[in-house]
Amino acid sequence: MTDFSIQLYSARNVPPLEANLALVARLGYTQVEPYGGQFGDPAALAAAIKAAGLTAPTAHIGLDMLKDTSRTIDAAGTVGIKTIFCPAIPREDRSQDEGKWRELADTLARLAETYNKAGLGFGWHNHDFEFVPTAGGKLPMNILLDGAPGLEWEVDVAWLVRGGHTPAPWFAQYGKRITGIHVKDIAPEGEALDEDGWADVGYGTLDWPQLFRDIKANTSARYFVMEHDKPSDFERFARRSIETAREWK
Repeated sequence: MTDFSIQLYSARNVPPLEANLALVARLGYTQVEPYGGQFGDPAALAAAIKAAGLTAPTAHIGLDMLKDTSRTIDAAGTVGIKTIFCPAIPREDRSQDEGKWRELADTLARLAETYNKAGLGFGWHNHDFEFVPTAGGKLPMNILLDGAPGLEWEVDVAWLVRGGHTPAPWFAQYGKRITGIHVKDIAPEGEALDEDGWADVGYGTLDWPQLFRDIKANTSARYFVMEHDKPSDFERFARRSIETAREWK
C-alpha cells in the first residue's frame, strides 16, 4: 500500500493551512510536502501537521535557505522532515552556459554532503528548464546528477514530459537516485487554460497506471507527492487525484 503525499504549494491560494491539512487528512492522505515559505515558524508548522494526524517526510526548500545549513537542519528536525528537495532556481539563473550548471552541481554536491552527514536525504526537483540543452549540447539535468553524485532526484514527471522527454529512459538511467515522484497530470491541448494546462491526476493525458508500474519496478521512489501548480479548486484536485491513485496496481 502506497502512502500518498500532497504538495502544499498546490493550496497556496486557499488559506488557512490548518483547514487544508484537515481536508487532505479526511480525503485519505497521510503525508504532506511543505514548501519554503511555510518554514518561517517551524514549530507552528510542525504542530499544525501533527494536529491533523499527518506527517511531512519531505519538503521543498529554496537554495538561499538551503545554504543556511544550520537553520535548515534545525527546521527539518522540528517538522520531522527526512528528505529535502531543492525545488528550482530563479528564472534569471536558468542559463545555456554549461559552466553555470557545473557550478550549481558543485554547490548541490557540497550541500548533499552536509545534509547527509546530518542524517537527511537531499535532492533536486525538476521542472522543464533542466531539459533545455546548454550551448555545448548537454542537458542541465545530466550535469546536475552526474556532477553531484550524492544528489537524490524527485522526478516531476509532468514537467519532464513538458520538457520534451519520455520518462522511462530517465527511470532506467537514474532509478537508484530517484527517491521521490511528483504525481501530476497534463490537460489535453487547449484545455484547462485557466489552470496553466495542468489536470487532476487521472484526468489528463499521462498514462499514470503504466507510469506507476514503471516507477515501482525501476526506481527507488518511496515518496509519491500529488501536485497541481494552479488548481482552480484545490479540494477537487486533491479528492479526484487520490481517488484515481487508489486504483493503481
